[in-house]
Amino acid sequence: MDLLLLCVQQLVAPPEEGGKKKKGKKGGKGKKGKKDKKEKKGKKGKGKKGKGEDEEPPGWTMPPSVFIKTVAEGCFDYRNHWECRDEDWNFQQKHDSELIKVTKRGELELEIRQQVDEIMREELSKLKLAIDKEKKAKGGKKKGKKKGKKGKKGKKGKKGKKEKDLTPDRTIDSLYEELVMEGVIKRPSKTQVTDFLGDYSYLGTTLRAKNIEPMPGLADVRRIITEYCVLPLGSQTVHEKAPHIKSLALIGPRGTGKKMLVNAVCAETGANFFDLSPQNVAGKFQGKKETALLIHMVFKVARALPPSVVYIGDCEKSFMKKIPKADTSDCKRFKKELPKVLKILKPEDRVLILGVTKVPFNADVKPFCTMYQKLVLIPRPDYASRRILWKSLIEKGNGRFSPQLSLSSLAKVTDGYTPGHMATATQAVLTEKRITQLHKKPLEASEFIPPLAKIDPVYKEEEIAFKTWFEKTPLGKKRLKALKGDDDDGGGGKKGKKGKGGKKGKKGKKKK
Repeated sequence: MDLLLLCVQQLVAPPEEGGKKKKGKKGGKGKKGKKDKKEKKGKKGKGKKGKGEDEEPPGWTMPPSVFIKTVAEGCFDYRNHWECRDEDWNFQQKHDSELIKVTKRGELELEIRQQVDEIMREELSKLKLAIDKEKKAKGGKKKGKKKGKKGKKGKKGKKGKKEKDLTPDRTIDSLYEELVMEGVIKRPSKTQVTDFLGDYSYLGTTLRAKNIEPMPGLADVRRIITEYCVLPLGSQTVHEKAPHIKSLALIGPRGTGKKMLVNAVCAETGANFFDLSPQNVAGKFQGKKETALLIHMVFKVARALPPSVVYIGDCEKSFMKKIPKADTSDCKRFKKELPKVLKILKPEDRVLILGVTKVPFNADVKPFCTMYQKLVLIPRPDYASRRILWKSLIEKGNGRFSPQLSLSSLAKVTDGYTPGHMATATQAVLTEKRITQLHKKPLEASEFIPPLAKIDPVYKEEEIAFKTWFEKTPLGKKRLKALKGDDDDGGGGKKGKKGKGGKKGKKGKKKK
């Protein structure tokens, strides 16, 4: 390669000998002109004759080749990419995926940047319109009323702080021990947020373009849990600077991994796990005074030993209109006590109330939404998420993949089944006996269908019911208004201009 480069450099370099000779002759002319100024004409004539005699006829010079640039580029690529590369392992000379990624990454970045710029422009326009609406909606009278209300609320808050300590003589260690003995404080299972597998909803943008609000993807749920739960509880500085979220409800059908996410939040942050679900507290601390004492003890210990997570399973039962007769857990006793606790919690307290429900329709919407600031819908997994789930579950169960096991067909057939249903099916199929037979009889997709047939899937009607219920909540209504903002602004722009003109006219009359 070095010899080839030298040849290329010699070919590219222009000839310099003729130029040097001419320069030398010109220099000789200059010296002669300085010495004999008087006899210029005669000597110039002689000089011209001498030039004609000394100069040789120009020979044939090779023109520069067109292929020199390509050869030089090839040499440059070889030195940068292939000279120091060890290719002993690549006997078949297969392609290098990393080199392809590097070359194609720039092209993809340009394409994605254009798409992102368009989306960002749309979002900016929506934000500007929303801010303009809020500014127009807020009048001088309303601001005065709000300030007055804030002052009253501040006074009420101060009165609430003067509440009596129901356990002044007891230490936190003794309260902690009692809660452990009663089974209120439990040890969470060792799970991580990354164990909640799932992919993004890739059809979200196309559905929104057709004015259809899509269900969130499982990857979106994982991101929300890390942002709202893990990061604020794990760091005191993040908890103080981020928006203060005191309570959050995980809503979704059975088997979607709600309890697993609660355990993952506790395991990731090292938080204390307080279980105040009606089934766990049934028959304990009965009566109004005892329930008030229980909640006081739980939140006193939780605030003293941060971070802490207060888990409430079947949280809709506390806000039910009618409790069934078969239910003897006295689940409605926390209805008045829990909202009082939210007022006591400060941004300094790293305490989070996590509620879980399968049937939010049974609860009264207003008190439920006042108790839980954020509502997170966990849908049934889509095709991309199901494929990832099947692959990971079979690998965990020591299964082997074969051409007979088609993950794509298995993911397509199991539409409507949740991750919990898939886990039970894999446990039923991949027994110890079946794992020993894998080398003789490979695993097939049809083996997972009989155990799944015994389980009722989550039908689309049930998912639509969750979606319609969420649209009735205050958060859902705000989201719908934000999505319909573009349609309202199309006719609202002219009205706004007329309104401004009317206001100017009125001002003019006042001046007269």
